[in-house]
Amino acid sequence: MMLKKSFKDSMTLLACAITLSVSSLGALASTEKPGEGVKVTPIFPPIAEERFRGEIAMQGLRELGYKVQEPKETEYAVMMVALANGDADFTVHLWNTLHDPFYQKAGGDRDLVKAGDVMNDVVQGYLIDKKTADAYNIKSLEDFKKPEIAKLFDIDGDGKADLTGCNPGWGCEITTEFQLKEYGLNKTVNNNRGSYFALMADTITRYKAGQPIFYYTWIPQWISSVLVIGKDVVWVPVPYTALPDGNNNADTTYDGKNLGFAKDTIKSVVNKEFAEENPAALKFLSVFNIKPEDESAQNLKMQQGENKAADVTRHAKEWIAAHRQQFDGWLQASRDAASKAGK
Repeated sequence: MMLKKSFKDSMTLLACAITLSVSSLGALASTEKPGEGVKVTPIFPPIAEERFRGEIAMQGLRELGYKVQEPKETEYAVMMVALANGDADFTVHLWNTLHDPFYQKAGGDRDLVKAGDVMNDVVQGYLIDKKTADAYNIKSLEDFKKPEIAKLFDIDGDGKADLTGCNPGWGCEITTEFQLKEYGLNKTVNNNRGSYFALMADTITRYKAGQPIFYYTWIPQWISSVLVIGKDVVWVPVPYTALPDGNNNADTTYDGKNLGFAKDTIKSVVNKEFAEENPAALKFLSVFNIKPEDESAQNLKMQQGENKAADVTRHAKEWIAAHRQQFDGWLQASRDAASKAGK
C-alpha cells in the first residue's frame, strides 16, 4: 500500500516537473520570439532596386517570430494610405522630405508612426556627361535656357533638351516639373517621364556611343556605379533653391553644389495600431538601418544580372551574415522592448 502511494507521488512530481519544464520552454520561446504567430504585411514600391532593404527588414521580423506575409506593392502615395487604413503594417521606403505630402494626406502622425531612419544622406539631382560640360562650360541648369546648349541634348529633333526624368508617382517628378517652370526652362527642356530604368538604359547606350546625356538620378542605386560622378558625368547645380512646398531653407547641397532637392532620410513607417500592439516589431524597425553604399553595391549586382527575386533574397541574407553582430543587437533590443511592455 505504501509502495503504491510512493509510486503515485513520484509520478505526480514527475508530471509537475514536465509541466514546469514545458512552461519554461514556452516562456523562453516567447522571449526569443515575441512576435510568435503574429501576421505582418509589408508594403513596398514596385521598384526592384529598393527590395533589398525590405528583404533585410522582413528577415529580422521573421527571426522575432512574426509570420511575414508576401509584400504588397504600390506607389508611394497609395502606400501611405494603405498603411494608415491597416491594409498593410509597415514599409521601409518613405523619403522623409520628398514624400511628406503623401504622409500628411494619409493621416500623418494620427494614423502612422515614423519608426526610424533606414538610410541617411540620400541625394538626388540632375547630371550631364562631363565631356559636354567641359567643352561648353555648362555650370548650371540655367545654362539650358540657351537654345544652343539645349540643342546639344536634343534626341527627337525638336530643338529642346531631352531630360531623362523619373516615374510619375515617385514624387521627384513633382519637383522637376516645378523647377523647370520656376527656372524658365519649359521652352528649352522636355521632361521625359516613363519607365525610368528603361529610359536610363537608352541614356547609358547614348553615352557609350559618345552622345551628350542629361538625366535625373538619386543615390543610392546602381547608375552612379556605371556613370561615375566626377569621371563620366557631373552634377548640374540649380541657380537657386526652389521647392514645391516652399521650404527653400532645406539643405539641398551635396559635394559643394546645390542639387535643387532636399538632402533626405529614408524612414520606416508603421501603422499606428500595429505599432502599439507589437513593440518588438516597432523597435526593430526603429533601429534597423543600412548604408547608402551597401544598397548601391547590391543594385550594381542586379544590373550585372543577379536580378531575380531569389538573388535579392540571397543578397539580403549575405548582408545579414556580414553584419551579424549588429543585426543580433537589433534583435535583442527588440526582445527587450517586448519584455518591458509585457508583450
